[in-house]
Amino acid sequence: MRSSPEIHLIGTSRWALAANSLTVARLALSPVLALLVSYRNPWWLTFWMGWLLGATDVIDGSLARRATPTRMGAFLDPLADKVVVLLVGFTLVGIGRFPLLPVVIIAIREVAIMVYRSYWGRRGLAIPARQSAKYKTLVQGVALAAALCPPLDPHPWLADGLLWLAVGF
Repeated sequence: MRSSPEIHLIGTSRWALAANSLTVARLALSPVLALLVSYRNPWWLTFWMGWLLGATDVIDGSLARRATPTRMGAFLDPLADKVVVLLVGFTLVGIGRFPLLPVVIIAIREVAIMVYRSYWGRRGLAIPARQSAKYKTLVQGVALAAALCPPLDPHPWLADGLLWLAVGF
């Protein structure tokens, strides 16, 4: 934990504004992705939309590193990651593609970490994500992508294994 320097709410640089805009777009498109997953069709569109949302996470992170950190970005970026993973994860459970237990474990962990960071954030301390948390998010995204990738339909064990790997992180 470390003390937070003076951080602006939304930032004034074009980098911060672009990064935060991408994060908000990712949040807004998450229900659309979940809706596509629930209809199970067209899988390729669903798969590529999932990759698009994953790419916006990578791009907004790259843009954010060029700017001064913002409170909005520090709050919304991890929230957007959690919304995408949990919304799509539970939708995959609902259509019978993922087992419930690993998604519930991930949900409990994500909510606990969010509450923990919020608690310390209100007290002026920032708790940055560890590198292992970034890998965990990557593995979660790859597990979701594997579950949505049409050529992998005959091999559900691959996506399930990646999901359990994400639980391990």
